[in-house]
Amino acid sequence: MTRDPHIDLNLLTALDALLEEESVAAAADRMGLSGPAMSRTLGRIRRALGDPVLVRAGQQMVPTPRALEIRAEVRRLVEAAHGVFAPPAPVDPAQLDRIFTINANDLLITTVGPGLVARIAREAPQVVLRFIGESHVDLPLLRDGAADLELGVIDSREPEVVTEPLFADHGVAVVREGHPLTEARLTARRFADAPHLNFSRRGRLTGPIDAALADLGLRRRVIATVPTFAAALLMVRDSDAVGLSTERLGAVAVRGLGLRTLEIPLGLPPMPMAMAWHPRQDADPGHRWLRGLVREVMTAAAGAPPQRIAAERP
Repeated sequence: MTRDPHIDLNLLTALDALLEEESVAAAADRMGLSGPAMSRTLGRIRRALGDPVLVRAGQQMVPTPRALEIRAEVRRLVEAAHGVFAPPAPVDPAQLDRIFTINANDLLITTVGPGLVARIAREAPQVVLRFIGESHVDLPLLRDGAADLELGVIDSREPEVVTEPLFADHGVAVVREGHPLTEARLTARRFADAPHLNFSRRGRLTGPIDAALADLGLRRRVIATVPTFAAALLMVRDSDAVGLSTERLGAVAVRGLGLRTLEIPLGLPPMPMAMAWHPRQDADPGHRWLRGLVREVMTAAAGAPPQRIAAERP
């Protein structure tokens, strides 16, 4: 059967009104049209169907046998069309059965993950979280659908990605208890002279700290770089190396390992923590629920900034 590309599907709504009201005037009122406009629409319907649809019988109009035959199907189609354009119903987390993939570094996974898993176990027991770590190369995980959500400092090069800022964090230096840098006020020169351990998923040996030190005519000595936050902290714990963390999100892990944080004596910019997703999931009820949950858990996990050892410039 060949489909007529010129059929106006808006005629279905008009046909439904005509068959329901069995009156051109009443159908016109229902659709907010004038009587002549509705009469012209009925003419178009008759030509499209090859049937009069409604015919006069005394002072009334009555449906033809063809109209009676299709009336129920027309009503069903119109209701289905309204359902397509109706806003989605709010999601019921208890009935949600989904796997959500979250891309984040291990600092965020260890800090935010336990709270997310606990909340989901209570509120949406059929939901499964799949955490995937950051790669050493940039991949379009959100665009490709390999991840539903990305957390952290978002530097995505995908222009269509939606980013929602959550809070600002700050970088801090991390050292073992009793480290020489804890014995006196920390200056930029003392900071630069210490051995440093970099935490970089790409294996970078330099970053914003090095640029800030260079502005002061200083250069630090990086002895190693590791791809994960956990590895950096464990190596700092057992050496004189200076590691890096975030003031708020890293506080629990740092304290748990018995480490100390020091304010970095440089004018470093804040670290904007955010979540990002692809716009195709913007209106999805399940994804909206996940974003609300992540927003609550992430900001709660950040908490108040912990106490730090004050620093001074040289």
